[in-house]
Amino acid sequence: MSNDEIFAAAYREHYWAVSRYVARRLDGRTSEVEEVVAEVFTVAWRRRDDIPDAPLPWLYGVARNCLANAVRGYGRRRRLVDRLGNDDTAHGRHIEAGPDAESPGAWVHEALARLSPPDQEVLRLTAWEELGIDEVAVVLGCGRRAASMRLHRARRRLRAEIDRMSPTTPAKEHGHG
Repeated sequence: MSNDEIFAAAYREHYWAVSRYVARRLDGRTSEVEEVVAEVFTVAWRRRDDIPDAPLPWLYGVARNCLANAVRGYGRRRRLVDRLGNDDTAHGRHIEAGPDAESPGAWVHEALARLSPPDQEVLRLTAWEELGIDEVAVVLGCGRRAASMRLHRARRRLRAEIDRMSPTTPAKEHGHG
């Protein structure tokens, strides 16, 4: 199979997985998802000689770099808008969430949001993308042992955040539980 055919197969087989990967990380900024996904596959096309036999983790690695660029660009645009005073609240488009707005499992997302970006990413790769540790290593650009250690530490820190957020029960406080 030629490199062009390898690229075409990777695109057909993994476009939606890469799109979901990007969409979950842009957290509601859907207007940027297509732009980032297009950039991922543009980079993949330029580097089609480098596409491995199992392309998905490699594509996630490319997506990770494209997302970093997009987030930096988003931050620059946001600062410019703030300086211009042209934000949503100035135009009366501020929407308050109602008391019932919390979605199920929101506490998990809140705990995850308190972790460092590298911890969040390694946990998302295993939970959201359902990657094994060898694939996580490819995405992160590190060895298997380093990826395994990062995952272990991130899980430990997530557990600590969850424990910190959960109220203690009276049975535990009094040693009855």
